[in-house]
Amino acid sequence: MSRLKRALVALAALAVAFVLTLGGGALWLYSDAEVSTAGAVFTRELAVPPLAESRVDSDGTRVFDLTMQAGETEFRTGMKTPTWGFNGDHLGPTLRAKRGEKVGVRIRNTLGEESTVHWHGMHLPARMDGGPHQMVAPGGTWTPRWTVDQPAATLWYHPHPHGSTEKHVQRGLAGMFLLDDATSARLPLPKKYGVDDLPVVVQDVRFDGEKFDHGHRFMANSGFLGDRTMVNGTLDPYKEVGDELVRLRLLNASTARVYHFGFSDDRRFSLVGTDGGLLEKAVAMDRVQLSPGERAEIVVRMEPGERTVLRSHPQKNYGDFWQTRFNGGDDTFDVLELRAAKSLRPSPPVPATLGELELPDGSDSARTRFFGLRMSGINGRPMAMDRIDETVTRGTAETWTVRNEDGVPHNFHVHDVQFRVLAVDGRRPPPELRGAKDTAFVPGGTTVKLAMRFTGPADPDTPYMYHCHLLAHEDRGMMGQFVVVEKGQRAGTVRTAPSHAGH
Repeated sequence: MSRLKRALVALAALAVAFVLTLGGGALWLYSDAEVSTAGAVFTRELAVPPLAESRVDSDGTRVFDLTMQAGETEFRTGMKTPTWGFNGDHLGPTLRAKRGEKVGVRIRNTLGEESTVHWHGMHLPARMDGGPHQMVAPGGTWTPRWTVDQPAATLWYHPHPHGSTEKHVQRGLAGMFLLDDATSARLPLPKKYGVDDLPVVVQDVRFDGEKFDHGHRFMANSGFLGDRTMVNGTLDPYKEVGDELVRLRLLNASTARVYHFGFSDDRRFSLVGTDGGLLEKAVAMDRVQLSPGERAEIVVRMEPGERTVLRSHPQKNYGDFWQTRFNGGDDTFDVLELRAAKSLRPSPPVPATLGELELPDGSDSARTRFFGLRMSGINGRPMAMDRIDETVTRGTAETWTVRNEDGVPHNFHVHDVQFRVLAVDGRRPPPELRGAKDTAFVPGGTTVKLAMRFTGPADPDTPYMYHCHLLAHEDRGMMGQFVVVEKGQRAGTVRTAPSHAGH
């Protein structure tokens, strides 16, 4: 009996030690999961991507040149990191065009693997969309052409190769595409590019020696999550400003991280634009949430000689406790410091009325569709390049209901169209979701209703994409395809075309 007692005591001690070890490990994982760069020291002047040069052909088409290339970037003094970029070592120039203008982009791929260039947020023919069916081979070229037919907006461009999008974007292939129109030209909003109208391309990164660390955080299932941020490829950036009002064109170009932008002193700002353009009226607020791919235009007032920091604050709408803690919801990042000059140029006030939304309101939807989001795919099916999942009729409006069914953070991006968010869990959407949108955050357990109109052109054989824009999820198959057809026409057959190897 004494031997049995001793054995039982020993087993009990082992069990207690095991439980304590597990508890200690869990506590360490919980504590280590939170990331914060609050109080960062800003030591590098913000780089502003140059405006891309262009030429106008004899037929009036404005043509840009983009070259995908490999290089090295010195993010940190004395340490060069292998990167990819457009027309340079990292990121790309800002393209700019006007509504009604014919544009063309001559793309050359000098990388060692095929890739694409997708015009995120642009309304254009499916064959020009730059999705996974428009691959450009190494050494190849591709020149998509279309007419800009949408309001002034902050759009962007990035690769879209099926299964490799996360890797290509992380390496640096991304840039802004700004659209202007007559309405935006008349409005007294800050519009001096790089001066009082700033592109703010936000990405999270992590370094492993000289290289980017593109691995995924332990216990996270949203994709890559870095431990620091950079803006326009600049670590610890500051920007000296000389105007009372500064317009920030915020782009979440991260592959998985969701940001909750505000300022370190909680000052209020004016939200003037979302993904697809200007709001009808400016909205005063102190936070704006952007998931990967989303954009927001905000105007902030500065006082002479002051400094303030653009900060991403913790957020609590990821779903359950696990998702919030391990997928970045508790994280804090100091992103960009604004430094006002001692004397500032006066700025006119933000106008009360900005524009008119060119969006359906759901009242004339010809059809409703449902999309269930899971890591295993959309509506239970992973992406298939040769399968058309949905067929829509040109000229009609539809209401799409999108639900996060597995609790992991997701969002939903639709190519070619801008949509109106009708409701989030049956309620009116927050201000950042009330304008023209092409991407919407769909946290765990959330349902969003979207109204959109398909204005063509019809192409039964060439699909557009809809997908989760957390790029690791997209790469794993959270994507589907739809085609636009004329009334009474059926979808055709998708034939994966060979990569563009020449003009």
